[in-house]
Amino acid sequence: MTLSVWAQEAAPADQQKPKTLESVQVIGSRAKDRTAAETPAPVDVIGREQLENAGVVEVGQALQMLEPSFNFSRTFVSDGTDTIRPATLRGLGPDQVLVLVNGKRRHQQALVNVQQTIGRGSAGTDINAIPISAIERIEVLRDGAAAQYGSDAISGVINIVLKKQVGETDVSLDAGKTYKGDGFTRQGDINTGLRIGHDGYLDLSAEYRHRDPTNRAGPDMLRVNPPRVTQRLGDSDTKDAYFWLNGGLPIASGQLYWFGGISQRKGNSYGFFRSAGDNRTIPALYPNGFLPNIATNVKDASIAVGYRGPLVGKWDYDVSVNHGRSQFGFNEHQSANVSWWYEPRDPANPAAGIYAQTPTSANTGTLRLDETTFNLDVRGPIDWGVGHDVLSLATGFEWRRDSYQILPGDLVSYAYGRTNNRSIPIYGQTGDIAQPGIQGFPGFSPTEAVNMGRSNIALYLDAESQMTQRLLLGAAVRYEHYSDFGGTTTGKLSARFDATDEFAVRGTLATGFRAPGVQQLFYSQRSTNLDPSGKLTDTLTARQDSAVTRAFGIQPLKQETSRSGTAGIVYKPGNDITLTVDVYRIDIKNRIIFSSNIVPESVGTDGNPCAAGNANCPIRKILAPFGVGQVLFFTNAINTKTQGVDVVAEKGFHFENNATLDLTALLSYSKTEVTKRKSQSAILPPSKLFDDTQVTLVEQGQPRVHDVLQGVYRTGPWDFTLRGNYFGPVSGQGFTPGIKQTWSGKWLADVALGYRFSDRVKVTVGADNVFDTYPDKWDPKTGAPFPQLGFTYGWETLPFGINGGYYYARLDFKF
Repeated sequence: MTLSVWAQEAAPADQQKPKTLESVQVIGSRAKDRTAAETPAPVDVIGREQLENAGVVEVGQALQMLEPSFNFSRTFVSDGTDTIRPATLRGLGPDQVLVLVNGKRRHQQALVNVQQTIGRGSAGTDINAIPISAIERIEVLRDGAAAQYGSDAISGVINIVLKKQVGETDVSLDAGKTYKGDGFTRQGDINTGLRIGHDGYLDLSAEYRHRDPTNRAGPDMLRVNPPRVTQRLGDSDTKDAYFWLNGGLPIASGQLYWFGGISQRKGNSYGFFRSAGDNRTIPALYPNGFLPNIATNVKDASIAVGYRGPLVGKWDYDVSVNHGRSQFGFNEHQSANVSWWYEPRDPANPAAGIYAQTPTSANTGTLRLDETTFNLDVRGPIDWGVGHDVLSLATGFEWRRDSYQILPGDLVSYAYGRTNNRSIPIYGQTGDIAQPGIQGFPGFSPTEAVNMGRSNIALYLDAESQMTQRLLLGAAVRYEHYSDFGGTTTGKLSARFDATDEFAVRGTLATGFRAPGVQQLFYSQRSTNLDPSGKLTDTLTARQDSAVTRAFGIQPLKQETSRSGTAGIVYKPGNDITLTVDVYRIDIKNRIIFSSNIVPESVGTDGNPCAAGNANCPIRKILAPFGVGQVLFFTNAINTKTQGVDVVAEKGFHFENNATLDLTALLSYSKTEVTKRKSQSAILPPSKLFDDTQVTLVEQGQPRVHDVLQGVYRTGPWDFTLRGNYFGPVSGQGFTPGIKQTWSGKWLADVALGYRFSDRVKVTVGADNVFDTYPDKWDPKTGAPFPQLGFTYGWETLPFGINGGYYYARLDFKF
């Protein structure tokens, strides 16, 4: 991915030298001393300098700019997904990419993406919980690797390697805003390294960031008169704080090591506007309607401790324990519980009037995920007398415990009136039954509360050998057993043939799997979503293997399985030019999805209106006791096929007076197709369980094409970066059922100019999206009524957001 990355050794700053990829060991191989230039699978390495020059302040944004197979869609009016955005590889789901830190499994996020966004129904890894200031490099394995690293590694693996410098302190101050004048972002971070004893180290990073909100909503032409802006569409207001550490200390013949960190991010986003005449509005409180405010509090913490050392000969071992927690808290402000306001004081005496009181703020609940992993890994060579070199073996054992909690919110956040008794009729201002819970993001109730978990164990064996001087062969096998659904075995074969010193071919074949996340196993919620007709509707997200899903005939979740293959070439005619081309295919069976919005029938199965008791309307009969307008749930309902090609080309130029120019072209194409829809339900046919709207989101919600062209010119104290990002077309019909909206592909250009006053002080000014490019506007006819409500640029799938251009200045200094 890069021509050079910075050294990882704990050496004084004045001794640090750039290391070429030929000398940096990376993921994709467990053999000792295997480097990115030698792996049989494609690995991209993004170094510290590239991260610093990206002109962004979040890991997810940096990867989207620098890694073409990575997607990081920007969302709004999507509840918690406004704060934790879905991160994907190769057009698959957020939970189908495995994230490691220093080679150890990173825990997932507690939040489930429940709205109509990329990654709908999934819970991936909160990649922005790790500050850029703590990162030495990021390695991206673009290949299925479940047999090597375990569940989730279907589309690939992202390994974040932390800094471990000593004797130096780096400080960065960054500020910028959008061309519109909003979204003002200010950030400060500090990284320092301390030497412990003779060869030990302790690297510390602290970071704080405050980003003001952005808003690109147009005037609301339908719900207010005169028209005015009623929505908040753009980035949420966030305040983020981080503290991370990475340390190591020689003890006896080995090394004790530890790393981890804590982060807290507070966000403010908004729901869907409630107009003055809506049954969800209380005119006495909000005579002009209101916009519910969703305040989120995301806390993340992790710590890993381990010891690595020699066994015998050239064999070594690594034993570690790693614990992580993700917690997502919800609070609602500027809202109301309509049923509390209109609740009759005495249902038997209408003359007693209503309470006419309701809190306007509430704690709506908390999601919490805990993950603890124990690993024992052993590796070393065996002189097996076959081929050109030794057999490199690695084997190990893993035990993991995942647990998930839903903590209920305040009573007012979820209740129907003060008693939560649905037999009492409570009518809103329009005469319809008042909705329970606080508006915006209704709270989790004790019914949804859960504290459950599962455990699994794994054994793996990984082997590689140089069969001839030019032929490398590898194989891996892994067995995992889960306490809830049993065991599964996966395998992988890999090969690389260096036909000459300049040209090589490489390829892999693999089977993989992904266990259902504990979030998918235990999540349930009652919320307010849009139904297929575009109306706000009380919605039930039913827990898998619950009374509701069993009534529909939906079976408990089981694991996804995959088969994948990659084939590619590596061409290096000289030290300053590299070309790699890799084609791939990934087939996934029994993919876990979030169902379509299942709504009650308007006409019975016999063509007549629904009869008393709903005997001819089975969906209505199932939902009636819950008092909801639609239901969703997790199920294994589709098979998919993903095909693509990744091209990486790099060329370096060296001029007189020590000037350099590094050119990089990264081209990525991926296409996902739903090859089969299936249903276990006699009530819900496959096309209803997972309708065309959701097929479009899976197949075309992420850009099939993402290209990056970059040039970096350095001369004396100056450096100049010019980068172009092309995001291909995307389509969606989540809010216009039956009408597919397509947003055309766009080029975004970024520029940055840096001046180094000395080895210790550098100033950079730049602009991302320098030409102020926006997505296509939503068609006012086929997109109606949303453009008329202020949704100018779309909603469900916008890969680069709607903020437009952003300019910034950055000061870096060290001491």
